[in-house]
Amino acid sequence: MVQDLPEPARRFFLFTIAPGTLLRTAAEIKMVGEISLGTKKEPNYMAMRARQILAPPHGLVWVLEAGRGPMRIDGSDGIDGRSSWTRFWLLKTIPAVRAGGDRDHLRAAFGRVIAEAVFWTPASLLPQHGVRWEAVSEDVARATISANGMVQTVDVTVAEDGRPTKVTIPRWSNANKEKIYREQPFGGCLSEFREFEGYRLPTRVEGGNFIGTEDYFPFYKAEVREIRFVGSDGR
Repeated sequence: MVQDLPEPARRFFLFTIAPGTLLRTAAEIKMVGEISLGTKKEPNYMAMRARQILAPPHGLVWVLEAGRGPMRIDGSDGIDGRSSWTRFWLLKTIPAVRAGGDRDHLRAAFGRVIAEAVFWTPASLLPQHGVRWEAVSEDVARATISANGMVQTVDVTVAEDGRPTKVTIPRWSNANKEKIYREQPFGGCLSEFREFEGYRLPTRVEGGNFIGTEDYFPFYKAEVREIRFVGSDGR
């Protein structure tokens, strides 16, 4: 399946998927870590724990609990085909963040699905699923994914052994000073790989907006505790 891919893409798949592994395209993930609702100067990280269902390119559901006491935040972030949402509450009663229901939010959520596909469900990016791969350089592969009328590219930086170390996308986002939706760099750095059912995947991910620029700071720091795969294309 991967022998004709550009060399950095082939390295990526040979590292992440062991020979003979059942190709599963969705996963349930449990994580802990830190999340920031602040700024680079004052990130004010909060401890978090989260559960996630990731099924690229169709969607994800991320259920979060963060903070404590009067700053306790609960809610979810998700996309399911042609709809998306972000809903978080303080103390489970006071709305803190409410977004979604429009094309801009949907496009932004789709970008997250594709970026995280590289993290935790690499089989969903195999060429048999219509994903197009090209080489950007000796160590960077670019995938193009189309689904539900949207198109997203993702760049994967790989080490010599094929280990993915960095993932970046041009994400449609309004996480900027002007609060205007536009394409801007988004991504994360991957480390501490472990094997899960034949897949070698990162258990530490740090990411945020404007990766690769002076404005970058990782508002999301996750440590994966468990990955369980579901779904198979039967090949």
